[in-house]
Amino acid sequence: MTVKKQSSYKPFLKPDSGAHSFIEELLAYAGITVGGTQPYDMELKAYGVPEAALARGNLGLGEAYMDGLWDAPALDDFFYRILHARLDEKINPSKVLPYVIKSKLINRQTIKRAWKVGEAHYDLGNDFYASMLDSRMTYTCGYWKNAQTLEEAQTAKLDLICQKIGLKPGMRVLDIGCGWGSFMSYAAEHYDVECVGVTISKEQTAWAKKQYPHLPLEFRLQDYREINEEFDRIVSIGMFEHVGHKNHREFMEVANRCLKENGLFLLHTIGKNKRNSTTDPWIDKYIFPNGDLPSIGQIGDAIDDLFVMEDLHNFGPDYDKTLMAWHENFEKAWPQFKAQLGERFYRMWRYYLLSCAGAFRARDIQLWQWVLSKNGTQDTYPRVS
Repeated sequence: MTVKKQSSYKPFLKPDSGAHSFIEELLAYAGITVGGTQPYDMELKAYGVPEAALARGNLGLGEAYMDGLWDAPALDDFFYRILHARLDEKINPSKVLPYVIKSKLINRQTIKRAWKVGEAHYDLGNDFYASMLDSRMTYTCGYWKNAQTLEEAQTAKLDLICQKIGLKPGMRVLDIGCGWGSFMSYAAEHYDVECVGVTISKEQTAWAKKQYPHLPLEFRLQDYREINEEFDRIVSIGMFEHVGHKNHREFMEVANRCLKENGLFLLHTIGKNKRNSTTDPWIDKYIFPNGDLPSIGQIGDAIDDLFVMEDLHNFGPDYDKTLMAWHENFEKAWPQFKAQLGERFYRMWRYYLLSCAGAFRARDIQLWQWVLSKNGTQDTYPRVS
């Protein structure tokens, strides 16, 4: 496991009454009171938090939280209220100009840069993730339609994908961004297929190879751009968020060249509502380096003349439930990691899980499953949900 470096944030010695007043007025629009008694209210524990939030947006707010300078017991509800009230739109956009420029001018997901997220996030340690996730280590949104537990929701999601792409015995399936092999193992066990999975995480590859030697699965430590062979079906579950808008087209070209003429490709991805919005700077620095959520329009541009869209399914609210289940597991397991990772990591991870839960709850971000074919299916695609 890797402990994140200490923040460069330094609290101001004296409060700026103007900044404090502005933040109080802004939060009031969302029903949040500074120093209030509700679990979603903001408790300031040091000077400088409003100034940090105004100067650097969520990066300043998040680092101040990690440093213990403010709190809110129901952090998920705090962020839900902020995003539902669209308070972010009231902040001067010039404050995030450096991230806008970086996003537009730099390809931050080149082959060399793409490995950074694997090292910084997915290689934290298999024991850590095993304590938070379900038994198959599924680190993507569950499907809660008929589920009561995280285990049921993840199994339902895996089976939903298998049904959507019409898996049949003997098929060969490619999983781009296979994680710990949750989909591949489920598909092999329940649908009698063989799978090839690629990931940029050494920890995930090692764990999956050790876990599933009895199944017809091949795990490769490989960038998706290096794949050049045919498959009956392709899935990519929770990896497209790391591709970057400058590489969307190339990603789809890889999927197109690797999919047989009568095949189906399922893309499972988090998505954003606005094409031109930028990556959250705190998430980018501490959780998913070089991440870039796609919009509907950007995915549409990327598949133009390569694929026919057969089905598009949005179950974004289910990610709220999934993240809250992960958070519950994380809290229960924290005592065994506390000595090694420390309080600042705990606050960082809590901020990550709960702020994202609030974002999905506010419908600020979405979860989509796209089913794509190369030339259109012969009959009307049978909607599975």
